[in-house]
Amino acid sequence: MKFIKPTAAVEVTRPIDNARSSTEVTPSSDIGQALTAAEQGKLWATYLGNTMAHCVLTHMLLHVEDPIIKDILTQAHNVSNQFSQTTKDILMKEEFPVPIGFTEADLVKSAPRLFADEFYLHYLKYVGKAGLSMYSIAVPLVSRSDVRTFFTQCVTQTLELMNLVNEGLIAKGLMAKPPYTPYPERAEFIQKQSYLNGFFGDVRPLQAMEITHLYDNIENTATSKAVLIAFSQVANSEQAKAYFLRGKEIAEKHHAQFTRFLEKENLAAPPIIDHFVTTSTTSPFSDKLMLFHKLDMFTMRIRTYGNALSMSARHDIAAKYARFLIQVGDYVEDGANILIEHEWLEQPPQAADRDALAAKK
Repeated sequence: MKFIKPTAAVEVTRPIDNARSSTEVTPSSDIGQALTAAEQGKLWATYLGNTMAHCVLTHMLLHVEDPIIKDILTQAHNVSNQFSQTTKDILMKEEFPVPIGFTEADLVKSAPRLFADEFYLHYLKYVGKAGLSMYSIAVPLVSRSDVRTFFTQCVTQTLELMNLVNEGLIAKGLMAKPPYTPYPERAEFIQKQSYLNGFFGDVRPLQAMEITHLYDNIENTATSKAVLIAFSQVANSEQAKAYFLRGKEIAEKHHAQFTRFLEKENLAAPPIIDHFVTTSTTSPFSDKLMLFHKLDMFTMRIRTYGNALSMSARHDIAAKYARFLIQVGDYVEDGANILIEHEWLEQPPQAADRDALAAKK
């Protein structure tokens, strides 16, 4: 059986080509058509997410010392600001109310650093996956050419940034690669229903796609847990602190159970990265921003768990994802209720309430 040979680490030397990947939109004959619900919703979410990212990345840039990591953070900060500005420009041309999003009021620049430099690369990979998911799904759903061009460029620039992040992780010796598995000896078809077994009977080894999604979700939960630890240390309200601590317990449980699947097959899993959180108890962000951040990322986890569930043929793995989806859904709903209670959750664009309109007559 043949095994893949690991490759050597590389240095980060390739910046994002902003000239080639500009977010400027090109004129088209369909500009002037009203924005569809898909275009409104995706632009709205893009603005909120990137104004939040501006605050988080600004805090990181105020404290980063490593020159390679600083360069990558700067690229990420610039890209995020470009996305926010282009989104704002499109909405303003439509005379569409620009969301409030997050502003300097949600950032405390005098706060001490909350994370070590190494964590910044893990964080960029964590949020970059979420961005890629949102932008790539937008492209086939939008019809107006300027909006479609914008989201296509969002995908391109985010992919380029993710390549820089991966190169940075490799250069710093921080990249925990997915496990290696032997090449199959030949192509063949599944012949027995036992291939789906997971709880009883003859249980086969994990297949490549199951390993892939387990690894991805272990990596995500490790970063999420570190963020939740940090937010729980600095939260201003007891309500927010309790919410973050509960999220930490969920992330910890999911990380442990996903890891167990790999360890049973003698496969390595990504490690926890809690040690990259400092001991600071002074918050660099508002509770509003931190609550929205975790609500947003746990919402994305529903998608990643759903994707993983669809790719997992073993009954035991599929059942685990299904159960975890319910836990994450409950957590997201509780977070939304906290934001609504404090009037911190902006309302997305929505369909007209025809019954309410009729009642006005």
